[in-house]
Amino acid sequence: MFSECINGNEWAKRQAAKAGIGFEALDNGFAVCGDPGRLQRICDRLDSERIDRLARKWLARLPHPFTAADRRAGYRYDLSILQAEFSLTQMLDRPASGRVFFDTVIGENLDVGRPDRVSLIFERRVRGGRKRPTPSRFRTRVFTEGVTPSLHVEYKHTRIKQYHKEGRALRTETTINDTRDFGIGKRLCNLPALREVGFSANRRLLDAQTISHDPIIGDTVFRQVNQPATSDGQRVAGLRFGDERVHALLGAIAVNRLGLDGFNNRDLRALVAEALGRDPGTITAGMMTYDLRRLRLHGLIERLPHTNRYLPTPLGWRTIWFYHHAYDRFIRTGLAQAADPACPAPLRRALDDLAALSGLAA
Repeated sequence: MFSECINGNEWAKRQAAKAGIGFEALDNGFAVCGDPGRLQRICDRLDSERIDRLARKWLARLPHPFTAADRRAGYRYDLSILQAEFSLTQMLDRPASGRVFFDTVIGENLDVGRPDRVSLIFERRVRGGRKRPTPSRFRTRVFTEGVTPSLHVEYKHTRIKQYHKEGRALRTETTINDTRDFGIGKRLCNLPALREVGFSANRRLLDAQTISHDPIIGDTVFRQVNQPATSDGQRVAGLRFGDERVHALLGAIAVNRLGLDGFNNRDLRALVAEALGRDPGTITAGMMTYDLRRLRLHGLIERLPHTNRYLPTPLGWRTIWFYHHAYDRFIRTGLAQAADPACPAPLRRALDDLAALSGLAA
């Protein structure tokens, strides 16, 4: 067995230096680059054929069981992938703010290791139950080295690690230890398919974090969703912020996510009834059809072709998350602090100080 480790970042740095491209190194990455376009084209050149040529060069020099006659007869080593790591390093223009952002992201995504979220990140169906369940430990782990935390997510033999790199960048890396976790063979020719899995997992994790952390929807979108909508001559009521039924409806989608293949009337009806604390029989199919129509005409969901199932649109994800989290985390908790005279919370004290300055104190 011949084992070879190839560091794509170091290879890219050597090639960039040969091409005369100025850059500042950042461990396994680039902090600054004088010509990002040329550097990206260099990185794209590292493929399975180039790696194979590198391995063959060393195989020709190192001793191994196959003689020259054996190789002429067609006997030779084939290359396979033992482990592959795909990383994305995003430089931060304000590193201190980036650290605060990442700490908040960790707090918002402690459930990212749950089966439903893992299935979205890796775009794989996760099976539960007793018959042929997906063999994996679904968990989220947070490690701290010194004062630097890192987030770890697991799926079968694959790991995603995310951390604040050298205080200057956000690093997201997916390490695949068994290609068959994704139905991909181990031979080197499968590297392009494996790259797609690794980089897509990184991007989907970042998309999920952006959705959960993004606090800005904008006045235009708020009015679009909160007020009645008309589409193709059809008019529906708005999704009023704070309305109990709207909150339950959006919360069912935001919290439960409802799977990769979308959701239908019956799926949503049961979850909305549970959120409202009502018997599912009290919410009719017609009532839920009305709500699905509202969501669709407001652009928050779309119907999957040739089915009666729906998925949130990209705008829908952000709006749903904002509506649901803003009410639960700011309005409800903030008003509780403001209304409780015995509450020593900072918000209560700040409101009392404001009232005193305004001459409104009791």
